[in-house]
Amino acid sequence: MQRALVAAVVVGLAAPVMGTYLVQRRLSLLGDGIGHVALTGVAAGWLVGNAMSLTPHDALAIPGAVVAAVIGSLAIDVVRDRGRTSGDVALALLFYGGIAGGVLIIGLAGGTTANLMGYLFGSIATVSQADLVQIIVLGALVLGVGIGLRPALFAVSHDEEFARSLGLPVRLLNMMIAIVAALTVTVAMRVVGLLLVSAIMILPVAISQQVATSFRATMRLAMGVGVLVCVSGLVITYYRPLSPGAVIVCLAIAVYAGVAALRPLLASRARRTDPSRGPIDPHPDHPDDVLVARSAACEPAGTTTRE
Repeated sequence: MQRALVAAVVVGLAAPVMGTYLVQRRLSLLGDGIGHVALTGVAAGWLVGNAMSLTPHDALAIPGAVVAAVIGSLAIDVVRDRGRTSGDVALALLFYGGIAGGVLIIGLAGGTTANLMGYLFGSIATVSQADLVQIIVLGALVLGVGIGLRPALFAVSHDEEFARSLGLPVRLLNMMIAIVAALTVTVAMRVVGLLLVSAIMILPVAISQQVATSFRATMRLAMGVGVLVCVSGLVITYYRPLSPGAVIVCLAIAVYAGVAALRPLLASRARRTDPSRGPIDPHPDHPDDVLVARSAACEPAGTTTRE
């Protein structure tokens, strides 16, 4: 339970950091696509471990997932950058190819699809000491890059042309975001599973955007929400025999629904106490087609222009 608790805290902190950048870049499903590719890496690690007679046979599963996820994320970034294939088609290639490759390779390794279930849906209760060390190291790397390079990563995520005009290495920063997103997927796969890993990256950010007014505040609040739902889900499954990944995701969705329901009440109360905030936007998810007094009302839905 102690190892699972530490893993849940690390994932709760690290996953929303990269999720904030993916939401800003309108690539919320990228984590899902990388997760599917990581399944091929898990099976490849299993195959190599079996050939080397390692015990357990999945000792190289996480390193294999890291390699496959990084290659997959870079491939989709290259495809998106060259523009010959649309982003959704590139994601579809990752979805189908990742699942098919994982099932095929695990069969060659002498295993069955049942051996992949723990990675598909998460098995935080079985996190070993070696897994925990890898999760902590990768989580620290994700937090270091995501928080330490936040101004530059925010600039390239919000407006590449503006970032290029500032002299920033846009291509390098894009590749860095893709690589760190891949590392985040491999960190979170033992907690919520590869099929649900994108949820723990995106849902805390979606919750935070309901109340936060800047990119920095969104990231900080998302990290707090991520830790809260991961630890709460783990505690619930400690007393009830439920899937931790599914419980964590359902908790996050419940929090999102609660905040979305209370948001009009909070905004109305804030407007009464501060008339300068102006009227409430009746369609916050749709960009306005005319300029109004408050510049924030003109921001595209799901993005933040203030760092």
